[in-house]
Amino acid sequence: MSILFQIVLAIASVLTLLGLMMIVRRVAKRVDLNPEVQRKLMHVGTGLFALVLPWLFPDRWPVYLLIGATMIVMLVLRLPRFSNGLGAALHSVERTSYGDFLLALSVGFCFLLARENTLFYVLPIAVLTLADAAAALAGTTYGTKRYVVEDGEKSIEGSVVFFVVTLLVAIICFLFLSKLPPSNILMLCVMVAAFGTLVEAQSWRGFDNLFLPLGLLVFLNGHYHSSLAELALLAAMFFAALVSFGMVGAKLGLTKHATRVYVVAVFLILAAAELQNTVLPILVLVAHGWARTVSPCDSKYPDLDIVAALGLVGFGWLALGTATGWDAISFFGLTAMGLVMGLSAVALRTIPIAIPFVAAFLFLTRIWSVSQNSDQSNWAEPLTWLSLLSLTVTAVMPFVLPLFPQKNRVSRLAVLALLPPLLYFIWSIVGPLGEGISVGVSS
Repeated sequence: MSILFQIVLAIASVLTLLGLMMIVRRVAKRVDLNPEVQRKLMHVGTGLFALVLPWLFPDRWPVYLLIGATMIVMLVLRLPRFSNGLGAALHSVERTSYGDFLLALSVGFCFLLARENTLFYVLPIAVLTLADAAAALAGTTYGTKRYVVEDGEKSIEGSVVFFVVTLLVAIICFLFLSKLPPSNILMLCVMVAAFGTLVEAQSWRGFDNLFLPLGLLVFLNGHYHSSLAELALLAAMFFAALVSFGMVGAKLGLTKHATRVYVVAVFLILAAAELQNTVLPILVLVAHGWARTVSPCDSKYPDLDIVAALGLVGFGWLALGTATGWDAISFFGLTAMGLVMGLSAVALRTIPIAIPFVAAFLFLTRIWSVSQNSDQSNWAEPLTWLSLLSLTVTAVMPFVLPLFPQKNRVSRLAVLALLPPLLYFIWSIVGPLGEGISVGVSS
């Protein structure tokens, strides 16, 4: 297939999406469709089209072109001029949601991270497309028993439907796209359904469109080849963690929802990285709890914000490393270290003398974690001066600008912690040598 034809096909795909929106809006006006139904119709249509992308395009780059163009269109449809017209098919629900952007983003991430493993792409997107839509419509129509999620509600009936549909989708995908033993397939399908249901149930503001498929992909990537005994042990540990964290979450000032989100986040971190590389990301959650207790910020749901930030940063580094071919785990650790330092500095504003000790602990922790990694992961090491720069910037900012960490604390500190390693990563892979080793920075 020629390059020109693939470009034309990508453009035609975007136009097809716009045509689907027009049809949904016209039908909605004629039969007075609920905004949630309109949104889910678009969700299903987009998801079903995304499922055929691996077979539609022989090359990978047109898929990324298509996703980028789709996100631009969605951004335009949020403008006041279009939001009440064509854009209402996506944005007419009353609650705040970023689901449309995150759906396109998750398709791109899954397509990138799954590589040549069709199962790892098709299963997460199929669950997001079919199970999520079925659960939403069942919950909206028949839901009577509800539980609180952020500032909204979800229904037990919807979650049950999600589990059943996910189980069926997983069984079909594994039977056609996997050669595992039947016992392993059954266990994996049940775990995918249970884990996916929990992730979907705890998501908010449309983040299920990102965390659900990527969470399932990370789970599959980490445990696809696990033995039956290992899978059973993992399931038991996950259940025990939910119960134990549920008992202590309230004592730590966490809501039931935030407690479950924390458990899901920790398990995703453990599934996505080797143990030594999970210490700093988990410390982010600890440092956030400390900062929130000592110095509350203006966010309505800070405990959910930190998980969203950690997830976006983590998935972002994973995707960037995969796309460039340069392992980014060291840079993810740097970002997490900076975020821990920034949150700790907020908590220690009245005891600044303790900040150097926290910085030293984080610096040594990172050195230990890096020492356990392979040479391939440590291609840019040692990043001594970059580590010191990150620690200094994030530690000093809460004192230089006292109001900086009070408004939108998590997002601001996350960006601050991300900038130094991101800029250096980009510079190192596009620099003159293209090998990421700088005498001045990584000495």
